[in-house]
Amino acid sequence: MILGPRYKICRRLGSNVFEKCQTQRYTLSEAKHAQKARGRRGTISDFGKQLLEKQRIRFSYGIHERQLRRYIKEAGRRAGGVEPSVRMLELLETRLDNVVFRTGIANSRRQARQLVSHGHITVNGRKVTIPSYQVTEKDTVGVREGSKNKPFFEGAKERYTNAQQPSWLSFDASALTAKMTGKPNPDNTEAVGSLNAVLEFYSR
Repeated sequence: MILGPRYKICRRLGSNVFEKCQTQRYTLSEAKHAQKARGRRGTISDFGKQLLEKQRIRFSYGIHERQLRRYIKEAGRRAGGVEPSVRMLELLETRLDNVVFRTGIANSRRQARQLVSHGHITVNGRKVTIPSYQVTEKDTVGVREGSKNKPFFEGAKERYTNAQQPSWLSFDASALTAKMTGKPNPDNTEAVGSLNAVLEFYSR
């Protein structure tokens, strides 16, 4: 997924889009930019707000437009009594790259995608190289045995030990494995953006 300057994207969509924007350096940069841009912004229409939320979701999870459309369709098709926005959150959060990020092993979702693509991650003991792979309840995600002694994972111990994993993941720091013990929902996982606004955008 090709991106532009991350600071510029964060100014438009919010600092929670990229981990790079959740730093003191970005805060100082944003303060300087806000002084220069004071009074330039006008009123945003409802369509504009929905578009911003759509872009916020896309950039945060690192997915293409086509992938997002697929998730929208699947959320409506497989609702089964579950609100489409809740099902949408579940589909996004249970992507393999996002699960790896949530464990704290990776600094960002982008880094998690690289770990998956390079063959360092397993699901139920089998190597999976597809970042969009959907992890299901009771699946175990882990670091491949041959990768555990690599400098990256050796240096990540402090990060994943101190990370706050979501309640639907049970993480074993000694084995570098995480078991999905539940499902993500609005009660245990905060959405990056308004999924209802995204659904409204595509319902036009």
